[in-house]
Amino acid sequence: MKVRDVMTPNVVSIPADMAVPEIAKLMLERRISAVPVVDASEHVVGVISEGDLIRRPELGTDKPRSRWLRFFMSDEDRAQDYVKTHGLHAKDVMSKPVVSVSPEASLTDVVNLMTARRIKRVMVLEHGKLAGVVTRSDLLRTLHAREALPTEAMPKDDASVRARILKTIDEQGWAASAIINVQVTDGTAYLWGVVDSEEQRKAILIAVEGVTGVRAIEDHLGKLLAG
Repeated sequence: MKVRDVMTPNVVSIPADMAVPEIAKLMLERRISAVPVVDASEHVVGVISEGDLIRRPELGTDKPRSRWLRFFMSDEDRAQDYVKTHGLHAKDVMSKPVVSVSPEASLTDVVNLMTARRIKRVMVLEHGKLAGVVTRSDLLRTLHAREALPTEAMPKDDASVRARILKTIDEQGWAASAIINVQVTDGTAYLWGVVDSEEQRKAILIAVEGVTGVRAIEDHLGKLLAG
């Protein structure tokens, strides 16, 4: 599945010279937590989120950073911090550079970016221009939609279910050290064998639970004793 399949298109954007109070008003009216900033050519030059607007003199929250932190900041850093908290227009308070992906990127790419950058949304750019945005909510909606889809055809017999279970376990690199035997009766999977750890046991149970045709699991897996 690609970013194009899950992104929110037709995203509202703002010009770089838009005033901060107007930005706050727009975000409240549209019920959005962030808005991209574009230049005259409609290229995205930054993003403003709620976090960019909470340290403001109007709120009395523009307090200087701690003395310890200021010790590690250069004069240039402190000047930039002042612009960020006291700036009057989008170009002053926006975050940059923009974290973005193309519409053809995979969802794995998006999740990796969100995790690495600790962000909640990723802009989708095509030829430098805004094509949409992918948020955590978009990913959750996609997950819900896929869960609601009809499942693949149920296996006709227990032997087919057993074969699927063994294939699923065999495909997991972390399960290579486990010694497992599986029997299936009326959709109930009976697991015997030895695992290295409780984490490996949990992962195996989750993998088996996700196999189409498994209605219940009886866990008889034992943990390998050290030494």
